[in-house]
Amino acid sequence: MGIFTRFRDIISSNISAMLDKAEDPEKLIKLMIREMEDTLVEIKASCAGVMATTKKVQRELEQMEERSTYWEDKAQLAVSKGRDDLAKEALVEKRKYTERRETLELELAEHDSLVLQYQEDIQQLEEKLKSARDKQRVLVQRHIHAKRRKRAQEEIRRVDSSDVVLKFEELENRIERMESEADLVNFAKKTTLEEEFDKLTVDDEIEKELQDLKEK
Repeated sequence: MGIFTRFRDIISSNISAMLDKAEDPEKLIKLMIREMEDTLVEIKASCAGVMATTKKVQRELEQMEERSTYWEDKAQLAVSKGRDDLAKEALVEKRKYTERRETLELELAEHDSLVLQYQEDIQQLEEKLKSARDKQRVLVQRHIHAKRRKRAQEEIRRVDSSDVVLKFEELENRIERMESEADLVNFAKKTTLEEEFDKLTVDDEIEKELQDLKEK
């Protein structure tokens, strides 16, 4: 498991916790980018530490090789002088440095592998961070539009609710009653005026009838 994978698990845990709390998506996006940036800093720092240690191991390895070669030369010199006893002691010293050199070589190989893994994790995370930054603006705009659309849909549902419909019907009925009352007022006024004219006609007829009686 890479270092980035472990950090990714931590990030996923944090994001999941925020999602469970129904946090603002814009805050989530910013948090994800900040987490990735922090993770990138951590990985680069760890990689730099391993690289520094690798250089230290490399220097020590070179010293062990030099010392091993030194005692091998001493052993050859002792043999050439017929001092097998000194040659054996020199070879013992050589073996100590040789064993240490082998240990350092294994350690160096592990460090090289770890640095390579860090570099792959850094590259992967940098690509994801770039992609997240590119998408941030689009996601924020989508979130804004989604909130506005949600409010619009809620308003539509509110208007379509039975209470609102009943209120509109009640208002419509009230207006119709007011219109009817207005028509009644006009009708009453019209009726009174017609009665006045009818009265005039009746009066004329009665006067005429009275005059006819007088003439008789």
